[in-house]
Amino acid sequence: MRKIVLDTETTGLNPELGHRVIEIGAVEVVNRRVSGRTFHTYLNPDREIDAGAVEVHGLTSDFLADKPRFPDVVAEFLDFIGQAELVIHNAPFDVGFLNSELRRLNRDDELRQHCAGVLDTLKMAKELHPGQKNNLDALCRRYEVDNSGRAYHGALLDAQLLAEVYLAMTRGQDSLAIESFLTPPPQSRRGGAPVGIKVLAASAEEQAAHLAYLEGMAKECGKTPTW
Repeated sequence: MRKIVLDTETTGLNPELGHRVIEIGAVEVVNRRVSGRTFHTYLNPDREIDAGAVEVHGLTSDFLADKPRFPDVVAEFLDFIGQAELVIHNAPFDVGFLNSELRRLNRDDELRQHCAGVLDTLKMAKELHPGQKNNLDALCRRYEVDNSGRAYHGALLDAQLLAEVYLAMTRGQDSLAIESFLTPPPQSRRGGAPVGIKVLAASAEEQAAHLAYLEGMAKECGKTPTW
C-alpha cells in the first residue's frame, strides 16, 4: 500500500488567527519501503512569522520572500499525495493548516478528499507508550533512529525521520507470517535427499548384522517385526 509521510512548518500555532503554512515535506513509502520520491517546498506566507515559531524551525520572512505561494504548488502537492494514506505526527495540526490553505483558494474540498485516510502517529505512540514522551525526538531515541542532524524542525527532514519511526513502530503488524514460511528451503532436493547432506549407505556387513538382529527379535517375540 502507498503511504505518504507528511509534515509542515507554519508561521504560528493557529490557522484561525491567520497563521500560514511555510514549508511542506512529504516522503513516499510503498510496501513498507521508502521509495526515494519526495515532495518539498518552502512557501511565502505573505505575513510575519511569530518569533517563537522562528526559534523552532529557523525560517525567516527574508528567506521566504522569493518562495512560491500555496496556490502555485497546490496542484503538484495534491497530485503527489494522490489517494495515499497520510502518516502525520499530531495529524490534527497539519491537516487543520492545510485545510485552511485550501479554503483560502475558495475550494470546496478538504485534504481528506485527496487521500485514502490519515494516520496519526502521535495517537499511535501514546497507545503504545502511555505516560512517556512521544514527540519525534523521543521516538527517534526509543526506536534508534539517528536524528543528530535535527538542529531545527524541518518539514522534509522530520517527514524522513517519521517515516523511519513509523516503520519501526509498526514492524510485524502488516504480516503475521513466520519468515520461514515466506522463504523457500535453503536446499533443493535431488533423489529424495537435501543437497548438502552427506548420505552414508550401510555396508554389506552392517546390513547382515542388522538382519540377524531382526531375526533374533522375531524368535524372542514370536512375531516378525513390522519395521
